[in-house]
Amino acid sequence: MGHIDFITQMHTRTKRDYVGRVTEHPKAEAAKVAKKFGQEYWDGDRKYGYGGYRYDGRWLPIAQQMAEHYELKTGDTVLDVGCGKAFLLYEFTQAIPGLEVQGIDVSEYGVANAKEEIRDRLDVGSAVELPYEDNSFDFVYSILTLHNLYCYDLDKALREIERVGKKHKYIVVESYRNEEEKANLLYWQLTCESFYTPEEWKWWYDRCGYQGDYSFVFFE
Repeated sequence: MGHIDFITQMHTRTKRDYVGRVTEHPKAEAAKVAKKFGQEYWDGDRKYGYGGYRYDGRWLPIAQQMAEHYELKTGDTVLDVGCGKAFLLYEFTQAIPGLEVQGIDVSEYGVANAKEEIRDRLDVGSAVELPYEDNSFDFVYSILTLHNLYCYDLDKALREIERVGKKHKYIVVESYRNEEEKANLLYWQLTCESFYTPEEWKWWYDRCGYQGDYSFVFFE
């Protein structure tokens, strides 16, 4: 298990008005809408989530980097836990033609409006009970998803990822290293339930027997 960062390059492209997030709109009401993970979250007003999440190719360089690092090849099996609209999963099929990809997400809207080319390889379901056999996938990843779970479900999800993955695994979650980043995370987030420092996240990984790689995004 080790730390490797593929995501910061994209995360830091977005400029965020943390204070405006909590002063311009009723934050609690926006969070209630966002946690339904429906149309408003993906393609509604920015106060509810993405503010319109459309394919633009931004995930391709990340897919290429991850595929190279984990030495993925034609015929390998890949699972995205919390795939959303599955843009990254689609880019894996472009980076390595012939990959066998699968995605799962709790959002019926996200799956229904996912990248058309791989929509038939997506399931609506929860990370806490993955509908796949043990050791089903060569590479399992979950990006910006698991922090949305309460601790008791986080425990289950980590064990499930370890169960279905037979080789490489990679998890990215939101975290904080100081009080400033903690405040910014609290201001910006809409759907988080698990708020942990990197050291606490590592404790969770060890506790649940997770043996894959990991990284974090911070709200600086």
